[in-house]
Amino acid sequence: MSWIEAFVLGLIQGLTEFLPISSTGHLALGRHAFGLQEAGLFLDTMLHIGTLAAVVFYYREELYGILKNPLGKVSLLLVVGTIPAVVVGYLFEDFFEEISVSGATIGWEFLATGFFLWFADGMRNGRKKMQDLTYTDALVIGSFQAGAILPAISRSGLTIVGGLIRKLDRETAAYFSFLLSIPAILGGIVLQSTKLLEGGGAAGSVGIPALIVGSVASAVFGYVAVRWMIDFLKRGSLKIFAVYVWALGLVVLGAQFLGKW
Repeated sequence: MSWIEAFVLGLIQGLTEFLPISSTGHLALGRHAFGLQEAGLFLDTMLHIGTLAAVVFYYREELYGILKNPLGKVSLLLVVGTIPAVVVGYLFEDFFEEISVSGATIGWEFLATGFFLWFADGMRNGRKKMQDLTYTDALVIGSFQAGAILPAISRSGLTIVGGLIRKLDRETAAYFSFLLSIPAILGGIVLQSTKLLEGGGAAGSVGIPALIVGSVASAVFGYVAVRWMIDFLKRGSLKIFAVYVWALGLVVLGAQFLGKW
């Protein structure tokens, strides 16, 4: 893998992790475009470390407060919101891994993401702020996150949708969505690292310079995406993302129909 390919994959991971259009689905498309059917589990891990660094830096003050008060309300909200994904991931790990490897359902999952985004955008604006969040809110939003284990279902998209359904205002829905991504991304890194230690993947043909370029690009563009998305939702519409993933889903389905995927 060249450093340019690693940079592009890092850019894709950084932007799409926090835009509601599915990072896993876009990485699969990026690998397919480069002819990299298996870019290496180690590269995946490094790219996710990059986006984790981005969101941790953005939320550094909140995380410092959590460390000072680990049993505070925000900490417990994150725990409650993370439980559904942990349960679903544990019970159906093999099923989701098989779907992710095959990529057979990616087109349909992009279409489904678009429908969720279009539906949520048409809802009346809520007024709940972070201080108004309840544990029921966190559980519902976390349940949406559990559905995003499918490769081309956007995690950030579904958690924002869940927040809007629970009457959070748009900025708060994005804010809590990205805060909730920290344990989700960290959990994914731990799982990938465990597989690496068990011999399930290695750096392979991905050189150290490419790994560094990819992870740095992921971190930089991830931070840009977090800041931009929270600001965008103050005034922007999710429908633009819905149209985009619908178009992308149709392209993927067309490619599969023609035997190009």
